Amino acid sequence: MNVSVCRIELRIPENHSLKGKRQVIKSIIARLQNRYKVSVAEVDNQGLWQLATLGVACVSNQRIHADETLANVVKFIIQNYPDVELLGSEIETFP
Repeated sequence: MNVSVCRIELRIPENHSLKGKRQVIKSIIARLQNRYKVSVAEVDNQGLWQLATLGVACVSNQRIHADETLANVVKFIIQNYPDVELLGSEIETFP
């Protein structure tokens, strides 16, 4: 069993309220869960309007599958949310 986790740091420059941020983040989380069957949560910067940090986890019997899934998650955010800037992401796998 392999567990891969990804920390994704996002900036929402056009956002001006926590309510607006919550709408964007909830949309991202729901789409990622439905499309990739991963666990997703906002793990940091909850009180900031324009910054969000997501934690994404994937469990698989193959390391390469888990890593590819998380890489696709990052690509999905970049491609489908042009108003959201990706500040950084890192993937770590635990056997």
